[in-house]
Amino acid sequence: MSTGEIKRVIIIGAGQAGGETAQRLRQAGFTGDITLIGEEPAAPYQRPPLSKAYLKGDLDMDRLLLRPTNLYSEENITLLTSLRAVWIDRANRKVRVEGGRELPYDALVLATGARPRKLPLVGADLDGVFLFRTAADADALRPRMVSGAKLVVIGAGYIGLEAAAVARQLGLDVTVIEMAVRPLARVTSPEVAGFFLDEHTRQGVRFVLGGQPAIIKGRERVTGVALTDGSEIPADIVLAGIGVTPEVTLAQQCGLAVENGIVTNRQCLTSDPAIYAIGDCASRPMAHFEQRVARLESVHNAVEGAKIVAAAITGGKPHTEEAPWFWSDQYDLKLQIAGLFQGYDRVVLRGVMADRAFAAFYYKGPKLIAVDAVNRPAEYLGAKMLIQTGRTVAPSELEDESRPMKEIVAAAR
Repeated sequence: MSTGEIKRVIIIGAGQAGGETAQRLRQAGFTGDITLIGEEPAAPYQRPPLSKAYLKGDLDMDRLLLRPTNLYSEENITLLTSLRAVWIDRANRKVRVEGGRELPYDALVLATGARPRKLPLVGADLDGVFLFRTAADADALRPRMVSGAKLVVIGAGYIGLEAAAVARQLGLDVTVIEMAVRPLARVTSPEVAGFFLDEHTRQGVRFVLGGQPAIIKGRERVTGVALTDGSEIPADIVLAGIGVTPEVTLAQQCGLAVENGIVTNRQCLTSDPAIYAIGDCASRPMAHFEQRVARLESVHNAVEGAKIVAAAITGGKPHTEEAPWFWSDQYDLKLQIAGLFQGYDRVVLRGVMADRAFAAFYYKGPKLIAVDAVNRPAEYLGAKMLIQTGRTVAPSELEDESRPMKEIVAAAR
């Protein structure tokens, strides 16, 4: 079907990716029907602040929304909340929702996101044990975040450490259990992981590294976490931050290709020419990384997918992809990341970690592939530009702090 024949677009998933897609379609001049289906009661909202300012109480729900709810009706976007899509009929191009209603489409966008992994432990259903993915999860946890309460975080990824930072700032007693030998083991280098370990320890967080939870203790409410070594950590609250699983149920049911997410090409098109997939649920080739296929869980990836799909559906100019970027706020530290560090063989530091402002640059051979910048926005922006344009600089140039980052970038080839 040509772009001119697309009159009805259905978007399944009303998170950031789905909400951005609806908005980008209208901005690109699409005048047909847009139906946005979401399981949550709220209109599309930002998820990253949930484990930061929202959990701390510094941000309310209205400020989380991507846009005011009334704008959807004003732009003739049908927003269906608290509703689950249950089946895709590819042959007849229809989506069935709960209750049996069937909605026809010419183009379908799957923005179904991901679901948090539940702790595979006895006691995981006790009162006081929380997963963390939605505003409802944060709303349930926030009243328990009171000074003096004992919080055990299982998993030392970004979500776990962000929640730990908020908890310490609110006066909670915090212990983080991580099976790996360091926090952030899957997402950054030992050098940067060590910095954040030291920072959290300085702030009063206790770590059990290489720890394996065995059981969540308690009868009706959680009282502690027992480890396989026989030790037990008291707990009033347990927060599971052990990663997410892409939500691919609908895709699998209708026979789309799935491999660590819904498989797409560079244009976010699935194995069905009428169905796109974007955001946390999708796995696609990364433009700046030699056709490496990845599934990225980030705001950038959600927005990028929306831009790509809007251009494809409307026949507009193809979107020029940016280098992947991410961020994390912990205490007064802003970590900004550009690129994908996996496969690096050298890390170059610019700045001094003890000053709590530095950047770690990752090289694969002579090529700069990623940066982790802590309170160093110029280094983040400069490295992001270099990666995006395929340029690089010699490590010795980055180590020379007498040269501003802007000057180094301008001279790069």
